[in-house]
Amino acid sequence: MFKIAQRHIERPILVADDDIEAAQSALWETLRVVAEPGGAAAFAALTSGKYVPAKDERIAVLVCGANTTAVKFG
Repeated sequence: MFKIAQRHIERPILVADDDIEAAQSALWETLRVVAEPGGAAAFAALTSGKYVPAKDERIAVLVCGANTTAVKFG
């Protein structure tokens, strides 16, 4: 995986735990999607503004929710 990432990832983006929690909440409140913290990290980069897509850039975010035992949703 690391060799593939080296070839295809432009740059890492760091998000805070609070950004991830906010992204998880937004996914739940808006779409009723339960996402694990790692699965919500890319969405957190977008919702926190730490990643801003270029004007005509097309993006996709993969969200997963297999590890949600430590997450409390209302």
